[in-house]
Amino acid sequence: MILRRYLPLIVLVVMYSCDKKITKSEDYNTYLDTKIDSTELMQSAQFWTDKLQNGPNQFPYLAKRASAYTQIFNTTGNISYLIKAEEDLVKAIEMTGGKQASYLKILASNYISQHRFKEALELLKKAEENGENLTGTKKMLFDVYLELGDYLKAESYLFQIKNTSDFDYLIRLAKWQDHNGNLEKAIENMEAAAKIAESSNLKSNKQWSYTNLADFYGHAGEIEKSYQYYLKALELDTNDAHAKRGIAWIAYSYEKNPEEALRILNHVTSYYEAPDYNLLKAEIAEFKSDDKLKENALKDYQKSVANKLYGDMYNKYNVLLLIEDLKRREEAIAIALEEVENRPTPESYDLLAWSYFKQGDIEKAYAIVVKHIEGQTFEPEVLYHIAEIYKAAGKEEQVMPIKEELLASLYELGPTMEAKIKQL
Repeated sequence: MILRRYLPLIVLVVMYSCDKKITKSEDYNTYLDTKIDSTELMQSAQFWTDKLQNGPNQFPYLAKRASAYTQIFNTTGNISYLIKAEEDLVKAIEMTGGKQASYLKILASNYISQHRFKEALELLKKAEENGENLTGTKKMLFDVYLELGDYLKAESYLFQIKNTSDFDYLIRLAKWQDHNGNLEKAIENMEAAAKIAESSNLKSNKQWSYTNLADFYGHAGEIEKSYQYYLKALELDTNDAHAKRGIAWIAYSYEKNPEEALRILNHVTSYYEAPDYNLLKAEIAEFKSDDKLKENALKDYQKSVANKLYGDMYNKYNVLLLIEDLKRREEAIAIALEEVENRPTPESYDLLAWSYFKQGDIEKAYAIVVKHIEGQTFEPEVLYHIAEIYKAAGKEEQVMPIKEELLASLYELGPTMEAKIKQL
């Protein structure tokens, strides 16, 4: 039995099918002239580089430069700076004999960004043994165990850091509730976190809570609230690529305005490097039957992810693309198996089950769904895969409840999925 994560079906379908326009270009046009000055961004990194030249044994300078490199990555999406930050942090840890828990945690955060969760866990266990700022370490251990699909340990650490007046606890509680399908409670706690962030006037915390609230409200079908929170995030940071992408999604999926969505995305990708943004362009191109644009967007994606510095960060997207190519399905299965090994979550197992399904091995796909996926995730894309596998396995009675969920999730899934869902 799939637990309902979303609002009642009839409410969402009526809302989704209406033609109400949410976005107004005058609200965000001012944010679409971003031009990143790489010279300015590099000034801080260069400052610490100069310091290191005069004092090569000063390990704090390495940590400071790593922080500067991380900021460049966060602003531009340029993966090379995330790797440069990793290299500096590894050196700093070597120079301190691994005794500085703070450095271990910063490197763990870097590895989380790279989807190297098992390596992050090793560092956090060392930091936990160290005992320095143990509460902060436990917060990160919750994050990693959740990413690794070890939900019992994640819940244990969440209990250990419980503090309903703490921003960090509330955003993790919200994430946990979203994972468990309780979106209403997730929003409630993220709103509480936002209030704490506003009262303390910490820009980074406000930014985090606004973008996550925007995402949550989008999941819940409250598109107007989602839009307003993306705008609030942009008021704080005009470079926020995620917020702009969110507005582009509203224009595309809710308003069926692919041209405006592409206008926003083309602006974002002019300064922010994220391969998956090209996949969104390809999806929008498919919706508007622009084969040339789709082809070019997919080529741009493939060119980007050919950069070996990305490691396993785009395994999911690579599997979903490769499995559509008859000649590369074995390759897709191999990557899916690797992803399950690295990160044994229901979502990773879904990639494997979907790969076997597309290869024609329905029995193997169904067995994976039953053992590792069903009832353990509420992600619409995964639910669609489950429904297709159930249907192919002759379990039609199990398809209809999921189909209802998917119809309620059309906004999240995007308009290109509507016909596929109705055919279930």
